[in-house]
Amino acid sequence: MQKSIEEQQILIQSLQLQIRELKKMLFGSKGEKFITQGNDANAVQADLFPNDKLGEHSFVKTTLIKPFEKKQTKLTVKHPGRNPLPESLRREIIELLPQEDVSGLKPVGKEITEVLEYQPGELFVKRYERPEYIKSSGDNLQAKRVIAPLPSLPLPKSIAGPSLLTHLLVSKFVDHLPIYRQLEIFKRQQVAMHYSTVSGFIKEAMSAIVPLHNLHCRLVLQSNYLNADETTIKVLDKDKQGTTHQGYYWVYYDTATKLVLFDYQPGRGALYPQAMLHRFKGYLQSDGYDAYETFDKAANITTLCCWAHARRKFYEAKDYDHANAEKILTQIQQLYQIEAHCRDESFTPEQIKQHRQQHAVPVLNALHETLKGLLLKSLPGSPLGKAVSYTLKRWDKLCIYTSEGILQIDNNLVENSIRPVALGRKNYLFAGSHERAQDAAMLYSLFATCRLHNINPEQWLTYVFENINSTPKEQLHLLLPQNYTANSKQQ
Repeated sequence: MQKSIEEQQILIQSLQLQIRELKKMLFGSKGEKFITQGNDANAVQADLFPNDKLGEHSFVKTTLIKPFEKKQTKLTVKHPGRNPLPESLRREIIELLPQEDVSGLKPVGKEITEVLEYQPGELFVKRYERPEYIKSSGDNLQAKRVIAPLPSLPLPKSIAGPSLLTHLLVSKFVDHLPIYRQLEIFKRQQVAMHYSTVSGFIKEAMSAIVPLHNLHCRLVLQSNYLNADETTIKVLDKDKQGTTHQGYYWVYYDTATKLVLFDYQPGRGALYPQAMLHRFKGYLQSDGYDAYETFDKAANITTLCCWAHARRKFYEAKDYDHANAEKILTQIQQLYQIEAHCRDESFTPEQIKQHRQQHAVPVLNALHETLKGLLLKSLPGSPLGKAVSYTLKRWDKLCIYTSEGILQIDNNLVENSIRPVALGRKNYLFAGSHERAQDAAMLYSLFATCRLHNINPEQWLTYVFENINSTPKEQLHLLLPQNYTANSKQQ
């Protein structure tokens, strides 16, 4: 009877957890912020390393600080004022003169008021007029045609110029506007284009930047440390009538050079990352998904796991065993505070490694003992029991990050790169074919890299389309986002 009751309790907890996760997916926040409660419900943890210097003996400790008590006295705070409008913006000067007669009056100054306005994008035509001449030879028996060459165009036989192609692609893959919505916007400017025509523009534009993407792919895979993750994409498939195919973007992120690579594949099996990473050598960090475990036996690859995913398990178990889950979350929080300290101090990789060995390793050792104790006390099928089992199973991989300063504590950087795809899914819903999904992966790779390097994607891609056909193969790397600068157009 007791065993049956325990099994029922585990089943109830499991079902409650599933309902909670579904509700969170539909309505809830994605954040997992955790603040240690301690003895005071409003207590917060102070800096772990006050006046800490590398090489000196120090230890991890937490200090509880009472919240600031608001005084009743009224304080006068000087407002800093508005941020000035950028000088780079075009300014339309409008001079307003007094209505009364000012003849003979001496001006004493000028009052300036700036108002930020917006003008919708404009479609316009570039008309290249090239006078043609005939130059005869000295013997007057032959003639030569003299005419200026056309500038380099991305699609030589198309009416679509570089800026139009850029606008179509950026609007869809950065601003998540489906093509049919863009065509409706064009109609308001009295320009009507067929969907098939614009689709043809996009298809040819994709083909033009394939060599650039191939170079980008090679650079990412030359890294010695990659974060990896995957996300879904619905794809129309002619073999599946009435439904869509569940495809996947496999995403690889080089944290050192801030390069992102999206790779579309029709499935989520281990064969897909194996095909992509067959020449990769170095550290591969993932969320612990089984497909990545196949790399454990690879001679030149060291796999490590993500603390954010382990922490999430305990965060989800907090409502079912608050005391024990909070105890684990508090220790994991200390690990993240150590990482925050390294970032705040701008430590070099060697300093980060030394600091982790000095501070993070003792926390990990204590956490390991806590988890082993909970393993004996927790029901295996309970949310806490599952969290403990998940973490202990991957323990060695979770600790590898302390061995090198270039490694991250979690996979959050690659997950941040994936987020724009989720917005795209909500707007254009699916890719029209497996080939179009591969094209989208190519653009997601390059646009995500633009974002990481603070590059305006519209300026960059326009520059690429203006130069892609005239750039020699050995100089193609100059067109990559990380090599683009605001002065590129002047070079």
